[in-house]
Amino acid sequence: MSIDLGIIEGFFGRPYSWNERADMVRALAPHGYSFYLYAPKADGHLRRRWREPYPDAELAALAAFAGICRNVGVRFGVGLSPYELFLGFDADAKAALAAKLAQLESLGLADLGIFFDDMKGDLPGLAARQVEIIHWIAGRTTASRIIACPSYYTDDPVLDRAFGQRPANYLEDLGVGLDPAIQLMWTGEEVCSREYSPGHLARVTNQMRRKPFLWDNYPVNDGPRMSQHLHLRAFTGRPASIAAHISGHAINTASQAVLSRIPALTLAESYAQGEAYEYLAAFRRAAVTVLGPDLANAVERTLLLLEDTGLKGLDDQRKARLHARFAAFDHPAAREITAWLDGAFNTGVDELQTQ
Repeated sequence: MSIDLGIIEGFFGRPYSWNERADMVRALAPHGYSFYLYAPKADGHLRRRWREPYPDAELAALAAFAGICRNVGVRFGVGLSPYELFLGFDADAKAALAAKLAQLESLGLADLGIFFDDMKGDLPGLAARQVEIIHWIAGRTTASRIIACPSYYTDDPVLDRAFGQRPANYLEDLGVGLDPAIQLMWTGEEVCSREYSPGHLARVTNQMRRKPFLWDNYPVNDGPRMSQHLHLRAFTGRPASIAAHISGHAINTASQAVLSRIPALTLAESYAQGEAYEYLAAFRRAAVTVLGPDLANAVERTLLLLEDTGLKGLDDQRKARLHARFAAFDHPAAREITAWLDGAFNTGVDELQTQ
């Protein structure tokens, strides 16, 4: 069964460069990655400062990247997070939103994400307010697909602790109120789900009254805890059989753009191979494709240190040895590893609270 597979750049911390984005879509498009949703948490013009227009230079850079996506047959979209708009959807807010949509429309969007994640949610009538906003936007965009992210996008109670207790029947009310053509994102049983089962997805489909569009938080590695680790291993817990139960599958990539391609390739192989998929063999093939045989071998030999032990578990001596090993390779992925060892990708609590 075919699957709508793509990338969402939706992590906290330092975003990708334009060259990194372009290289990623060119590398992954031949392997079935058919869309790219631009939604870095660091882009304030899509989040807390959404009312401010994009400067001309930034809008031009976005337009150029959108063109690159189209040239390789990848749908381009953005994820707009109108921060706490549902607290006051008045005339001024509508005027600001219309202006921002006009800018985004100039990019030739194929996809438009409307994201209500990571903001206060314990409000009466939350679902109804969000339905009103989404439908208002839907009537003013030429994007052929609208994908909304609920405030409570997982069963994980960590969201209730962080953003307030979710309203009763929130997901059901969204499902009843929203036009069936609008897709709804879901990260699974947890924010970073270990697996997706057909039974879980069928239950969520019943609640949403539509198949969920997966926002898969692997191999993302942002935040104070996860940024201490590189997520390189092949995908597991995503059997090809879930394709029948979802409307799309977007992976939130890691802060390291080149290294992210390794697990990304394995997910494409998992869907292609079905029950014949073997995750270790898939990892090895993907690593050689992305890194070449010598660097792939070096990464596999140190995988326990890079992915499991992490920066906080490495003493200075071991860190220095790893740095020297990977500095010997003239490869962008090796430079990502040495930069990670130097702490360049560390994401602090302050970034989670301000981006």
